[in-house]
Amino acid sequence: MPQTKKTISSKKEKPVAQKAPKGKYFYANGKRKTSVARVKLYKGTGEITINTKPVNKYITVKSLIGLIKSPFKITGTTQKYDVIANVEGGGGSSQAEAIRHGISKALVEAEPLSKPTLKKAGLLTRDARVKERKKYGLKRARKGSQFSKR
Repeated sequence: MPQTKKTISSKKEKPVAQKAPKGKYFYANGKRKTSVARVKLYKGTGEITINTKPVNKYITVKSLIGLIKSPFKITGTTQKYDVIANVEGGGGSSQAEAIRHGISKALVEAEPLSKPTLKKAGLLTRDARVKERKKYGLKRARKGSQFSKR
């Protein structure tokens, strides 16, 4: 009697990885606080995909979407490149800034003449501010207990 294998199907469906377009791309890492974004820039129509989701589905705050698209607006390349970004760590705002940093660095790779404009706008500098660690004997990083005279 032949034995058959049982297939166990999980209830959670894993997101299907989007196939990246074939051809040359420009790659850069963007960072902000604890967020790290790996950004690939392809020649295209201006589509932005973050963690296999369209930008409108992944980030719901419109101001953050504008923040992500700002390097394209500054250089005038809004409909010229498609972006595929993988981002992890941090919160929504931090992730958006990490993606913006990655897009800016990749744009410099794609179009070296755009570097002075992006640098002047402050998009190429990594914002390295991170939360300070808690010290022993204190309630937070710097806050101590209130002094009691009696």
